[in-house]
Amino acid sequence: MKVCILMGSPRLQGNTATVLKPFMDRLAEKGAAVDYITLSDKHIEPCIDCRLCQDVYDAFGCPLQDDLQPIFDAVLQADCIIWATPIYSWNCTPPMKAVLDRFVRGMNKYYGQKKGSSLWEGKKCAIVTTCGYNIEYAAGPFEESLRRYCKHSRLTYIDKMGMRDTGSIANMQKEEVVSAAWNFADTIYDACI
Repeated sequence: MKVCILMGSPRLQGNTATVLKPFMDRLAEKGAAVDYITLSDKHIEPCIDCRLCQDVYDAFGCPLQDDLQPIFDAVLQADCIIWATPIYSWNCTPPMKAVLDRFVRGMNKYYGQKKGSSLWEGKKCAIVTTCGYNIEYAAGPFEESLRRYCKHSRLTYIDKMGMRDTGSIANMQKEEVVSAAWNFADTIYDACI
């Protein structure tokens, strides 16, 4: 089993990365291959809705020249995609939003001269998130949008794990957070095998 984690936080050693560490360790312990990709240090242009990708039915097909093609390739090879992001204003970070917007076109060939397929149909998805508010209040809107995104893209949404930031990275290293990360890794693994 291969898991691709797309990490959207601009703080590469922040809360989200801290929560992901035991999550990734547990997946590796269970035998999963983990591909960890940070997004904030990549050059990712926003989608310009040119729709040129729509007439390329067997590949990403985006004409923008940036760092998204290797991310597309990694996602296509994965069994499960983890969208890992802190929540800013009830949504994911800008780099993750850019990836989601580009993938909805480049992965789903629904809008061209003839209707194509979803290149990533059947893949599993989940969310790992951190935020400063109550998890449902803060992350609920992003989770709902990802549920709709998955339905549109013919992906299978598994679940989300959210951790509330209570002031320091040390709080994200507490036993209950590590245990929650391990349990969520078990959930992901079980859903994908």
